[in-house]
Amino acid sequence: MPDSFHMTPDDFRRHGHEVVEWVASYMERVGTLPIVPAVAPGDVRAALPDAAPEEPEPFAALLRDLDDVVLPGITHWQSPGWFAYFPANASGPSILAELAAAGLGAQGMLWATSPALTEVESQVLDWLVALLGLPASWTTADGPGGGVIQMSASDSTHVVHVVAREQAIARGAATDALVAYGSAQAHSSVERGARVAGFRHVRLVDVDDAFALRPGALRAAIEEDRANGLVPAIVTSAIGTTGTGAVDPVAEIVPIAREHGTWHHVDAAWAGAAMVCEEHRVHQAGVEHVDSYTFNPHKWLFTNFDCNVLWVADRAPLIATLSILPPYLRNAASESGAVIDYRDWHVPLGRRFRALKLWWVLRHYGASGLRHHVREHVALARELGRRIDAHPALERIAPVSFALVCLRHVDGDAATDALADAINATGTLHVTPSAVGDRRFVRISVGQTHTTGADVERLWAVVDAAAARG
Repeated sequence: MPDSFHMTPDDFRRHGHEVVEWVASYMERVGTLPIVPAVAPGDVRAALPDAAPEEPEPFAALLRDLDDVVLPGITHWQSPGWFAYFPANASGPSILAELAAAGLGAQGMLWATSPALTEVESQVLDWLVALLGLPASWTTADGPGGGVIQMSASDSTHVVHVVAREQAIARGAATDALVAYGSAQAHSSVERGARVAGFRHVRLVDVDDAFALRPGALRAAIEEDRANGLVPAIVTSAIGTTGTGAVDPVAEIVPIAREHGTWHHVDAAWAGAAMVCEEHRVHQAGVEHVDSYTFNPHKWLFTNFDCNVLWVADRAPLIATLSILPPYLRNAASESGAVIDYRDWHVPLGRRFRALKLWWVLRHYGASGLRHHVREHVALARELGRRIDAHPALERIAPVSFALVCLRHVDGDAATDALADAINATGTLHVTPSAVGDRRFVRISVGQTHTTGADVERLWAVVDAAAARG
């Protein structure tokens, strides 16, 4: 190793080929690996030395420990047998773009600190507005809205609660009186985002038989709070809840939010990807009247974590809430007003080149490729739902939503948990057991990058056999 201790370009080239080969080999064999690692708490850490090495180690040792230390403790989200939670997908173009972005090492807090980072992001997110059938006024090209890449939907949810808080305070409301609303089936990030933003009051509104927010219950909750001197500040509608994939009636919530002056946010973290297919856009009717909208390309759009998109209908309140400009960040481009400084669009100051992987994914697959895979996953889920409906020992607890199927055993909770255990015991299939109210059920989320009909058939064979055993 040279005296500088740095990896030379030639060494990087050689070792880089080795790493790409390792990742490609992993992609080939991940479907054969046990999805859940057989480790106990502390096992991985025990495999590491007590102190950092004093002397440099050869690269071969680093690569070896991917197999010896890391893989034994990895849950394989990239397995085609992954039907748990929602997917956290990767793909070849996304992985390669992540490598290129890491090599560039750009810090894009300001347009001036990396113009390409900002302008690629703005353009790609404008592309997505059209691809998902969202309002053209949400593009940075047209305005007054715009999009920004965040780390996760939880970050976006937190940010919009902060903006809603500041908007309400500017209208004369007291911080302690503000109320945030979401459905009783909303993701926990809604309540958490409200709490972190300083909301003392969070209302989780009753849902209907399909687990979607009931507009009448929302109106009643708002009116009760106003009568008690509280101030409604924000309501979050979900398009595809985590539990059952429920879709809140956005168009019916819009007039309630407008009547009471609340910010209206839409959380489409998982299901937003389905909007690349025009036939699914009926589920987002009314979004042209909301204040913000978020979805995760890192779930179902083949872009590896982390990559969340937040759009706002009007960027001015967002920027006014988050912009603080110390002297060391002042520059001619920013002061000209002709550029976007994304540091004013989220909580962190620094930001990496996340847009590169999204750009490469959109270009590699094309809109037609993305639609193909989403439609395939949806079709596989619907066929699974049809088989469940025809099975004497199984029942669905909710409509098949996009590519999510929720089922239980007719014999009750113990049999339902046994069904989940049987699936997960295979090692190469994985699902998430859950509950709604006092009923246990099994969530099957179809949508991993490489999941095919053959993988769903493998899953069904286990489900069918386990259900018959009761």
